[in-house]
Amino acid sequence: MCYGQCARCIGWSLLLFSILSIVANILLYFPNGETKYASENHLSRFVWLFSGIGGGGLLIFLPAFVFMGLEDEDCCGCCGHEKCGKRCAMLSSILAAVIGLAGSGYCVIVAALGLAEGPLCLDSSGQWNYTFASTNGEYLLNRSTWSQCTEPKHVVEWNVTLFSILLAFGGLEFILCVVQVINGIIGGICGFCNSRQQQYDC
Repeated sequence: MCYGQCARCIGWSLLLFSILSIVANILLYFPNGETKYASENHLSRFVWLFSGIGGGGLLIFLPAFVFMGLEDEDCCGCCGHEKCGKRCAMLSSILAAVIGLAGSGYCVIVAALGLAEGPLCLDSSGQWNYTFASTNGEYLLNRSTWSQCTEPKHVVEWNVTLFSILLAFGGLEFILCVVQVINGIIGGICGFCNSRQQQYDC
């Protein structure tokens, strides 16, 4: 596969994952579809760090659109040399990939911390606290303990599902950005495909 086509495929994948990350992050603000917990600040502290909206979402848009445009990039001339615009574009895409690595890495870290600490919930004693914070994430393997959170209902399932989704999408975004770094280096050094369709004159 040509380097530009590979980058375009990565770009479209990143765009899809970033949109899904934003949706998953937004849903974290509304356990059971209710808004009162957000307005009363009864949500996990990691929900407020916007890992899916900012890190795995908006920050991924930039590399996604850059990668999608690489295949059709027709910039001509680079550093005073003609016919190396494609190579410069591929090498410059590495900078966009680094931004993607930062955003997706942030998403992965926050989602993992959110899973480890567990949700903020009302426990059986009537106190709002992080019931599972001291379990070091072991509560994830023991569903029988999830009933300790009485409000919001099913908040543990809600948080575990959505933070897991953010963790997965952030991880996939990170991997794709690493692949594009490699693709950009190889494409920048070796050039695009040698087929006539990929060759053009300035």
